[in-house]
Amino acid sequence: MKFLTKIIATFFGLGFAPIAPGTVASFGVILLYRFCLSSLSWPAFWGIFLFLFTSGVITSSLYSEELGQEDPRRIVIDEAAGQWLVLFQLSPDWWLLIAAFLLFRLFDILKPFPIKKLEIFPSGWGIMLDDILAGLYAGIVLNLYLFIK
Repeated sequence: MKFLTKIIATFFGLGFAPIAPGTVASFGVILLYRFCLSSLSWPAFWGIFLFLFTSGVITSSLYSEELGQEDPRRIVIDEAAGQWLVLFQLSPDWWLLIAAFLLFRLFDILKPFPIKKLEIFPSGWGIMLDDILAGLYAGIVLNLYLFIK
């Protein structure tokens, strides 16, 4: 069980990247979407999101406790879930995917109000919720641009 927890919390090992593991995981999601998952139906898309979020709360709680750290860099399932959220019904064009990636990373790193406040939630909830809101912000900005354009 500990092995499975580690695999999911690190998003299949991407959390072990020596430099910027959250960025690596976010880009991994972009590549998965571009080459494998962009044609999913919206129920399948939301099923994957629900899996990422639910398993993320559980595994990040367990793995952070095992490591004895509040929000270890190795845990990147939160970045995967947040990045996934930005991609909802997005065309798999490279320029859109790069924009989605950059916007998500911007909001995840800067953590504008109230994203930072969500880190106060206990355990896996705090780990996951700030990235989900960063994904929502990025998705709103990107979709507003597409709507106005």
